[in-house]
Amino acid sequence: MAHSKKSSSRVQRMPKPLYEKELERLQIELVSMQQWVIDTGARVVVIFEGRDAAGKGGAIKRIMQYLNPRSARVVALPTPSEREKGQWYFQRYIERLPTTGEIVLMDRSWYNRAGVERVMDYCTPEQYRRFLHQVPTFERMLVEDGIILIKYWFSVSDDIQEERFHSRLNDPMRRWKLSDTDVVSITKWEDYSRAKDAMFEATDHADAPWWTIESDDKRASRINTISHLLSQVPYESRDPDEVTIPPRPVADDYDRPEKERYKYVPDHAGAVSKR
Repeated sequence: MAHSKKSSSRVQRMPKPLYEKELERLQIELVSMQQWVIDTGARVVVIFEGRDAAGKGGAIKRIMQYLNPRSARVVALPTPSEREKGQWYFQRYIERLPTTGEIVLMDRSWYNRAGVERVMDYCTPEQYRRFLHQVPTFERMLVEDGIILIKYWFSVSDDIQEERFHSRLNDPMRRWKLSDTDVVSITKWEDYSRAKDAMFEATDHADAPWWTIESDDKRASRINTISHLLSQVPYESRDPDEVTIPPRPVADDYDRPEKERYKYVPDHAGAVSKR
């Protein structure tokens, strides 16, 4: 019998000083790992799935924070266009896969079909069955071609999810994260649970297993995600190339134009400081 996942007590969060210290250490390792990816021409795809408000975006943000954006990017696709709806389902995702020396983090992925599309009837039963049949073969093809494919499922209890929804509702900087589909997920908790269980049953295979991250404590979930991600990439630590900064040459007789000739942004910061 299906049941809601309730948190039994107030979440004990990872202490902030300890979190910040370990996050810094892991982010340094991420930079080293990325250098290995660049040097060896590896291709890495990391899929982030899970409940709405489960902390996927926060984890992605901390992973990307210090990486070189020229060889690491986030893929977060909007609703498919009419043209894309007429394509093979995986086609628009294939276009976003990494080239050599690149890391791609997918904020939601082809698994939309097994989750929100299934629960909200955005796809037909036949499209859903075809997806579950094809996706293990599709992922094996990626792995056989040398792509490092890692799949994360972020799990959150129903009361913590609802608490995060309310915090977004009252936060003008995060209100955009609260969509109509997110709100409906509260009333369809059991439906999403059944869809997730069916998805795991069909797609948790040896070539690309699912890794579950408990995320009621956002700090702990971010640390656990980054630590595990590093363990899944067979990188060797790479020190950055040494750079020598040359001495600044002595100024010649160049006279710069008068500052009044140019437009400058108003000093809003100075005005705020004087208030």
